[in-house]
Amino acid sequence: MRTVLVTGATDGLGRSVALELARRGEHVLVHGRSRERARSTVAEIRAETGNERVDVHLADLAELRQVSALAHEIEQAHPKLDVLISNAGIGSGLPESRSRQESRDGYELRFAVNYLAGFLLTRRLLPLLRKSAPARVVNVSSLGQHPIDFDNVMLTSEYSAARAYGQSKLAQIMYTIELAGRVPAAEVTVNSLHPGTYMPTKIVLEEIGRSVDTLETGTAATVRLALAPELEGVTGKFFDREQEASASPQAYDPEARRALWELSEAMTSVER
Repeated sequence: MRTVLVTGATDGLGRSVALELARRGEHVLVHGRSRERARSTVAEIRAETGNERVDVHLADLAELRQVSALAHEIEQAHPKLDVLISNAGIGSGLPESRSRQESRDGYELRFAVNYLAGFLLTRRLLPLLRKSAPARVVNVSSLGQHPIDFDNVMLTSEYSAARAYGQSKLAQIMYTIELAGRVPAAEVTVNSLHPGTYMPTKIVLEEIGRSVDTLETGTAATVRLALAPELEGVTGKFFDREQEASASPQAYDPEARRALWELSEAMTSVER
């Protein structure tokens, strides 16, 4: 039985992934922001699958202090962590505002929640993941990517929600590749994916009112990266659903990845 943490697991893709993992008999750690919704999700998953090894962990990823506290709580509560699935995020429009917002730490909100929270959570949990080797990190990203302007990362000018979303998703992919190069694949593999296009999640339906791919498509692609035996040792890759793909060119620029890493360390106050 593997222990798998799924962030943003109370709705949409995250909930579907958590449900599928529970069906397969894994020990699932359901992360959510709302205590009531998280507990309800866990009760529903337990009832539907008969798997009692489904637990709740709470944190608002818009506050880095809570991200650190989440990592500490998981380290204390669980002797191992086989898979971290960073799924939680904010879309490019509704139900969030399309106007520029900031996290509690004063960072542009989509960059903070979609990228910085996962960066910090992964760094904090890396010792536990390495101890649980072979472990995996799966970052749920997107084909919707926008190059990062390092002179305007916080988008204090020329802001659009689509650009903010796109740069946060490219940042995830850049971090995936960079971390994969720093951690032996025999210990932890790190991959990212576009799980599906316009799946029928709350974010998609409220924003565009229709879907393209099914939720099952995204769930299968995400669970495959987390568990599939044929992907053992595969690291630093980006997948479009279940096929290896190429990300935006900036993801393959070592200097840009290094600059992002250093910026992220500074913003999250991670010791080098």
